[in-house]
Amino acid sequence: MTKKLYQLILVIVILLSNKGISAAEQNSPPSFDELYKEFGYISIEEAVKEFENHFHCKVELPERTPPISFTHQFGRFYEDKRYKLNDNLRIMFVNEDQRRNMFTIDIRPAHNKFIIDGKEYVLQYGGKGLYIESHNVHFYVFEKNNLQYLLSVPLKASVVEMPDKLARIADSVKGIEGENECTIY
Repeated sequence: MTKKLYQLILVIVILLSNKGISAAEQNSPPSFDELYKEFGYISIEEAVKEFENHFHCKVELPERTPPISFTHQFGRFYEDKRYKLNDNLRIMFVNEDQRRNMFTIDIRPAHNKFIIDGKEYVLQYGGKGLYIESHNVHFYVFEKNNLQYLLSVPLKASVVEMPDKLARIADSVKGIEGENECTIY
């Protein structure tokens, strides 16, 4: 009887340990990509397409990014179904290993733009951008193609002169020929 009791205990221990292993596997933290997906981020191309389809307009992204290393890029279109004022496209460049290395581009129709005060910079195409340094973040706001762009980089992400860098990034957004009025349908 003692032998059968030991065998029973051994079977219970094995079952419990197997159950513990599978539970541990199921409770493992999400990967870096999965974490962003949980917050609604998808590929940049998919998010841009959602924004373009919603507003019936073309989105041009900057051809340049800050001189910071990035390992991942994501996009997310947010539709404000209640007020229809805060619809926006967010593009994020991030670094999995250096969390301070982040660059975001928030895009919204110019008719729903944020009104912001800051230091004015004249852009190469003749438009104007505003630079703001606030809450440990460099912000640069400008309008192009009837869209408002808000660029942001954490202060600790770079030692280079960010107002000029952000203005050059803004200048890298191509103009679109013809009418591009973004509208809500």
